Amino acid sequence: MSDQNLPTQRAPSRREPRQLTNTLLGLIAFVLVLFLLTQARFVLISLAIAIILFSLTSEAINAIARLKIGPVRIPMWLASIFAMILIATGLLSASAFILAQANQVVTLALTYTEPAQRAIAQIFGWMGSDVEAAVLQYMQNIRIGGYLTALAGQASSLLSGAILIILFVGFLFVERIWFRSKLLSLFGGETARADRISAMVERIMQLVNHYLLVKAIVSLATAIAIYAVFFFGGLELALPVAILTFFLNFIPSIGSIIATVIAGLAAYILTGDLTSAFVVFAIAGGVQFIIGNIIDPMLMGHTLRLSSFGIIISLAFWGAIWGLPGMFLAVPIMVALMISCAHSPTLRPLAILLSREGLPD
Repeated sequence: MSDQNLPTQRAPSRREPRQLTNTLLGLIAFVLVLFLLTQARFVLISLAIAIILFSLTSEAINAIARLKIGPVRIPMWLASIFAMILIATGLLSASAFILAQANQVVTLALTYTEPAQRAIAQIFGWMGSDVEAAVLQYMQNIRIGGYLTALAGQASSLLSGAILIILFVGFLFVERIWFRSKLLSLFGGETARADRISAMVERIMQLVNHYLLVKAIVSLATAIAIYAVFFFGGLELALPVAILTFFLNFIPSIGSIIATVIAGLAAYILTGDLTSAFVVFAIAGGVQFIIGNIIDPMLMGHTLRLSSFGIIISLAFWGAIWGLPGMFLAVPIMVALMISCAHSPTLRPLAILLSREGLPD
């Protein structure tokens, strides 16, 4: 009996080294992927933005290609070229506009550096003159000029990033012609599997497009409201603060909070009056609350159905890997991951965890 039990007793001991090896290989692969994501962040961020722009314009291209001018139908290649021209013009114009605003912000920030330091120190005046003096000395030791110069240098990389995005979008437009043929070749001519992958990609594109369009509308409405507050309040930096508000509102949960704090802090630095700053802060917070909690859910509906905790984890992860651009891309990446995992029996539990009600489909 003891001899017959020997194989069954040795089986777990053989399996344990294999499991340990697989675990170590998985950790090494994870570290390697993190390393590549960090080192190639500029190229990967540009590629992710290019894929999003391609997704947003694909439906428009298909709609244009279905149009008829008399008996003539617009060919797909002509619609693609028209879309490429619009994307290139829009990206280059937006980059130039953001660079101009960044230079204006840097110039005004250098001008208001000393008043801003005194204004921030005065906030702690209720704690005593010694605390106020210590805060002022600490603020003066911060080399704000160096940070602003570095920030302006990072903004100058927008132009090279825009050119790289344009190139990526152009190649994606070319590749879309043979996408169906490549899927069929990849799966050995199995039409059902190719159709399933095509449906999955289309579903991801629909969800991401809907999310981004709703966020663009909501962010634009919020930015216009903040611009009106600064403009009618006679405050400078109305346009830069509105632009920051527009982009920060694409970051779920914390973006609107950061935008509200920036608006209030900018008003306090510009006026030096705590009451005026509190009024601007309250109005900005009210606008963010109404639009973010009433209008945004009404327009978004239950389309995404993403887990709130999963969104926070995604923000933290991609923010740590890619910085601020990663936080902008966190939700689209999470949508793509959830839909992709939902179509895999092995990874479906991950899709269920990422969904809100446990229904990723």
